[in-house]
Amino acid sequence: MEEPERPQLSPYQVELEEGKRYAWCRCGRSEKQPFCDGKHAGTGIEPLLFTAERTETALLCGCKDTGDPPYCDGSHLMLF
Repeated sequence: MEEPERPQLSPYQVELEEGKRYAWCRCGRSEKQPFCDGKHAGTGIEPLLFTAERTETALLCGCKDTGDPPYCDGSHLMLF
């Protein structure tokens, strides 16, 4: 399995819709960050599928080191 890339060190601010299903990119290769576009093929890393529990503005992890995927938990602050 390959290591995930870090597309950015800060979180992505996104609008989530309650009940909608999303695929959060875990490999870091997607051109549609923070969501999956299939570029993980052959990496051994699969996207994280999740359903939004409520309609909200959310911060999704951009560094791929979060302990609470897909949400940012501030882990990127430890990378500096």
